[in-house]
Amino acid sequence: MKYLNKIYISLTILCCCTIQAQNMQEGFTYLETGAFAKAEVFFDDILKTYPDNKTANLCYARALGLNNNPKEANRLFSNMLKQHPNDFEIELNYAESLLWNKNYTDAKSYYYTLVTNHPESFPALLGYANTLSNLKEYSEALDYVNRALAASPDNPNALISRKYIRLGYASKLVQLRDYDSAINLLNDNLIDLPNDKDTLLNKANVYLIIKNSKKAKEAYQQLATNRADSIVALNGFALADHINTKNKKALKWALKAVVLSQKHKDENLIKLANERYIQALIWNKKFKEAEEAIITEKLKYPNDNSVLALSATLGMYRSDFKESIQDYQNILANDSLSFDGNLGIANAHFADGDPNNAYKAVNKTLTIFENQKDAITFLEKLNTTYSLYIEEKAGHSYDNGDNKAYFSTTTLHFPLNTKWSLSAYYRYRETKNSITNRSAKSNDIKGSVQYQFHPKASFNASLGTTSVTSFNNNYNQTLIEAFFKAKPFKLQDLETGYKRDVQDFNADLTNEEITADNLYINYNIGSNFKFGWFTQYFFTTQSDNNQRNLLFTSLYYNFFSKPILKGGINYQYISFKERRAAVYFSPKRFNLVEAFVELLQDEQAVESKNIYYGLNLAGGYQYIEKNEKQDTYRVQAKLGYKFSNRLLADVYGLHSNIASATAAGFTYTEFGFRLKWYITGQPVFINNQK
Repeated sequence: MKYLNKIYISLTILCCCTIQAQNMQEGFTYLETGAFAKAEVFFDDILKTYPDNKTANLCYARALGLNNNPKEANRLFSNMLKQHPNDFEIELNYAESLLWNKNYTDAKSYYYTLVTNHPESFPALLGYANTLSNLKEYSEALDYVNRALAASPDNPNALISRKYIRLGYASKLVQLRDYDSAINLLNDNLIDLPNDKDTLLNKANVYLIIKNSKKAKEAYQQLATNRADSIVALNGFALADHINTKNKKALKWALKAVVLSQKHKDENLIKLANERYIQALIWNKKFKEAEEAIITEKLKYPNDNSVLALSATLGMYRSDFKESIQDYQNILANDSLSFDGNLGIANAHFADGDPNNAYKAVNKTLTIFENQKDAITFLEKLNTTYSLYIEEKAGHSYDNGDNKAYFSTTTLHFPLNTKWSLSAYYRYRETKNSITNRSAKSNDIKGSVQYQFHPKASFNASLGTTSVTSFNNNYNQTLIEAFFKAKPFKLQDLETGYKRDVQDFNADLTNEEITADNLYINYNIGSNFKFGWFTQYFFTTQSDNNQRNLLFTSLYYNFFSKPILKGGINYQYISFKERRAAVYFSPKRFNLVEAFVELLQDEQAVESKNIYYGLNLAGGYQYIEKNEKQDTYRVQAKLGYKFSNRLLADVYGLHSNIASATAAGFTYTEFGFRLKWYITGQPVFINNQK
């Protein structure tokens, strides 16, 4: 760190000035004021007349070293040590020249000898502390800078050194996720240097990392002591509110920063304020305004990495992933070590369905930025997607027809690589009617294979069997499922397939051995203006020669994204070729219209040791053939806890009066439990590659 290497220049100059020879004050002034080129010329002239003057030689070597010629300075000091062995003044300068050459390992050994032989020497103690800091041995560095301050209390150079040692130490602790210790170090800095800008910015950043928006804003508020720093603070307020999912407030702060920066007329601060304002527009999904602002910034700053990052962010929010990838590639072409470029392109590749390149990019990010929290979080997310897991569900249901059911399902999912995966599935179901005392049991076993043959398309196939024992019929039937999933266009999802199953809602239906062959299609259309449309269609042929058409469509509006809050209107239509009312609900025509609202905190979105939940409320009317309309309601709820990235559990419940097994007056209740455990911490195929 340059500021640590040069921080005590004036001290060593004073050491050089303890001579009684020629008047060299002019040269000393050059060194003290940083005019190293002039100092080099001055002392070179002195040495032409007085070649053996030790002070002139020391100052000339120092001027060379500080004027971008550290190797020559080190050589000169080394020669002087041969001429003046054990000269402490020369030894100090030689040690410092090792720092100029970034030879920190040798500097550490040399300084250790100096502080051992001269334990009270302030320059030696401070030099050793700075060396240790450069080697990121911050705990020892802090110890020795404190010793230096004991030797020279309140020395401003040592206080500045201690500031940067603490900043480096705090940064290392943040990497290790020891946030409390990092904050304590930064608070110690603020005792030495109240309202220090660097420290307050670092403190705010730690609070942003742990998502403590309130404390982050307090640090930014303390920073805002003048107009320039107030602009920085307003930008910080915007980011803190964004992290706290208060994007409208974030946009207000960002706009205030833009207005204040225009008054301040500092080009760099204007640029920073504009960037935060564009980010806030994107957060609020004001994409057209953000795009126009980015175009303006590109005209001012062509091929600027910060502007390219804004363009990439806009692409990610609009699902223009390929455009984002191109922006990130341009960033990396400008700066291959860019954090935004490396982690950004990892996210973009993953969103675009290219996990292999996502792995390469995030691993490169962690090579450059060791233990960086966002990169580690992304890698954990990527690993979770392709890790071996087992999922267990168990539940109980009942209706007002005195049908009861108990069921459990076990799923084992085993990814072979990022394209192929295998699954095994077992389900047990027991149903009984307490009035008729009829019961049935079924055991389903299936094996599945999934193949991601294109970044935006995959194929799934399952084959299995069900074994049924009912009150007067025992049988086995084949279970088949095959479907394609694809993203044909941006913000659109398509699934189409075939499924063969057995009707087993209650004991009587299970006893009938009715198999159903289903052809189906699901299509969801999203948008960048919060509206969405989902449609599902099933065409079913049954072994009892009946047929069914089922259409479900939902038009919805996304009010919020974190947590998800959406509402809309659902419509469902069912038509059977023939009525089989004695066995199952099979109207010629069934229509349902309902309004719904859904609140969801997705389990994938929450961090470890947090709850996730879902609540869906719906109400409307159903029309069964020519009967009068009937009121309907539906309540679904889920509450879970994410113990870690590898273990989560939840309970759920459902209650509805929508017709299913009977024509009218039907109510159905179900509740259960789910446990999901990722058996391995990372994909098995990564372990195999090792």
